[in-house]
Amino acid sequence: MVTYAIIAITVVVSFLCFNNRQLFEKLALNPYRVVHAHEWYRVITHGFVHADGTHLFVNMFTYWSFGTYIEKVFEVADWGTGYYLLLYFGAMVIASVPDLIRYRNASWYRSIGASGAVSAILFTSIFLNPWDKILLFAVIPVPGILFGVVYLIYCQYMAKQGGDNINHNAHFYGAVYGFIFPLFMNPGLFSVFLNHFQR
Repeated sequence: MVTYAIIAITVVVSFLCFNNRQLFEKLALNPYRVVHAHEWYRVITHGFVHADGTHLFVNMFTYWSFGTYIEKVFEVADWGTGYYLLLYFGAMVIASVPDLIRYRNASWYRSIGASGAVSAILFTSIFLNPWDKILLFAVIPVPGILFGVVYLIYCQYMAKQGGDNINHNAHFYGAVYGFIFPLFMNPGLFSVFLNHFQR
C-alpha cells in the first residue's frame, strides 16, 4: 500500500536527518531558498524530515491510523493512487504557501514535518465520516466533526500566540485542504456530508 511506502520513506529520511545536519538543511522548508534560489523541491521534501523521534512517531502513527482507511476508500471509489498522492502531497504544498509568503525574505526560517499532509488525511476522514470517534489526547473519544472544529480553532489560536516552534498554520491549511478535497473528486459528496446531520 502507498501509505506504508510513504511511512517507510519518511522514517528512513527522518532518521538520516537526525544525525546529518547538512541533509536536514538541504531538505527542510526554507522559504528564502525556495523563492530566491528556486529550490521548489523543498515544499515536498520537508515533509519527510522530522525534529525528533516523538515528532516522527506522532505524525506517522496518525497517518497510519487514517491513511490506510482513506487509501482503501479511494480504491473503492475508483479514484486511484494518483488522487491519493495528490491529497497527501498536495496538502504539503498548500500548507507551505503561507510560509512562502510570510517568510520569503527570512533566511533563518525553517519548517519540517508531514503535519500538513497528515492533517489533510485526517480531515478527509472527518468529511467522509463526521460522526466516527477520534481519540482526543489519545484517550477521550469525541465525534470527528467536533474534534475537527476544536482542532481548527486551536490551530488558529496557537498560530497567533507563536513561540512554540510548531507550524500551526501548516496544520490548519492542510486540514482545510483535506476537508474539501473529496469535493474536487465528486461535488455531490457535499449532500452526503450534510445527510450525516439529518438523521
